[in-house]
Amino acid sequence: MAFSSFLIPVIIYVYLNILAFVVFTYDKLRAKMKRERISENLLLLLATLGPFGALTAMVGFRHKIHHMKFFLVPVFLLLHMLLFVGLWPLVAG
Repeated sequence: MAFSSFLIPVIIYVYLNILAFVVFTYDKLRAKMKRERISENLLLLLATLGPFGALTAMVGFRHKIHHMKFFLVPVFLLLHMLLFVGLWPLVAG
């Protein structure tokens, strides 16, 4: 696999995690200001795509950590890690 074809998905993945972090943080700020919130479904979708960013914001800002639905975020992270481990031989070799 060429370096540039490997780099593009990595950049997209990093962007999705940054986006998840920013949106979770923004929702926490909206909660503190008692303003309209981001839907939980959108937050979960972002957590599915960028679980590292979502979990970092959740733990860092103590946001949504007691909601049962959001116990899925560490599961998403684990699934992503397993996917990376499974795909690594294809990328490295």
